Amino acid sequence: MRREQREATGQSEIVCSYKHSRLGEGASTLVFMENPYRRHWTLDPEVTFLNHGSYGACPARIQLRQQELRQEMEREPVRFMGHRTSLFDHSRERLAQFVNAPMQDLAFVPNATHGVNAAIASQRWKSGDEILVTDHEYNACRNALDFHAERWGATVVVVKLPFPLTNPQQVVDAMMAKVTERTVFCLVDHITSPTALVLPVQDIIPAMHAKGVRVLVDGAHAPGQIPLQLQKLGADYYTGNLHKWTCAPKGSAFLYVRPELQADIHPVTISHGYNAGTKSRSRFLQEFDWTGTFDPTAWGSIADVIDFMDDLVAGGWNAIMQRNHDLALSMRTMLAERWGTELPAPDAMIGTMASVFIPDAAVKTVENRDTSVYAELYHQWGIQIPAIPLPDNLGTVVRLSAHIYNTESEYERLAEAVESLV
Repeated sequence: MRREQREATGQSEIVCSYKHSRLGEGASTLVFMENPYRRHWTLDPEVTFLNHGSYGACPARIQLRQQELRQEMEREPVRFMGHRTSLFDHSRERLAQFVNAPMQDLAFVPNATHGVNAAIASQRWKSGDEILVTDHEYNACRNALDFHAERWGATVVVVKLPFPLTNPQQVVDAMMAKVTERTVFCLVDHITSPTALVLPVQDIIPAMHAKGVRVLVDGAHAPGQIPLQLQKLGADYYTGNLHKWTCAPKGSAFLYVRPELQADIHPVTISHGYNAGTKSRSRFLQEFDWTGTFDPTAWGSIADVIDFMDDLVAGGWNAIMQRNHDLALSMRTMLAERWGTELPAPDAMIGTMASVFIPDAAVKTVENRDTSVYAELYHQWGIQIPAIPLPDNLGTVVRLSAHIYNTESEYERLAEAVESLV
């Protein structure tokens, strides 16, 4: 990689060369305007990283902060672990401001899948009960639902969402059409993983509550991607990752539980908190805060990363989310226009991720080579992005992410790569 200077503007460019094994000799050169924020991340400069949505990416300063906490822990492990509660509460207080919920209603968990499992495992269903879930649900969470429903003799009812769709009300109508007098529980994504749709949970939750149905929202992708008002939203349970769009260290997530339901929920691992007698803290927090020995430094870094990102851009988090949203919208439109494919959802259902159909001809090209779209884009073009074949012969989508370190030229490179397959 080399850095060059534009004489006319004084702006820096980064020039990267990627060897194309498919093309044999020669290389494809990528030139893009340097993003002033990318220096804060340790991402490989030779990879066009359009896949923040999978695991996130933690800024270098927060990696350093976590390492500082680890060093402090290893200098005096007993003392550090004994004072972990104050460290957690500092992070919890900042998180409460970020997601707009009382801090006493927020428990830390390692990831959203863990939060979904804790909420589901704490239910007491009976034979004949029906549990709703959509066909866009994340596979790991769907597995948890199937596992526990089978143990109780409950039935999982899958709601097939229309896709492509034209308005959010189609989602509400499809879900409510499956509610019966036996429906007791609903698991729904806030933002779907394979298709990157922002579902209208603000309408789904009250509609389900009116039918006596408890609602667990899988918000794995939501914190840092869209503004959250958890207390106002009113879900019975809400779990979200912080290692994704909030950019916290891996192992950072939370579970929000309405106060009246906290006495009946437990972490997946039962430990000392189950019979803790500390009156100053709820058993809910005591159970989730300590499930055995683990590295608590990811949770201890949460306040730091929220503040770091908030100070990174004028306007803070709201400006970051708006900028990323605008970039995702404009780039999905550009890609669809260049590839001649339809947009699968309206702008109102897009956050800072977006799925875009790729041409069938591109899929057939890679199938003839006995490979995959993902492998072709990554190994031949250095582009990291999910390529997801949808069921029912709907086609294949790429799911692009847009974060503060991304630039338009990276998506233009994606457009070129797919066009080369056609």
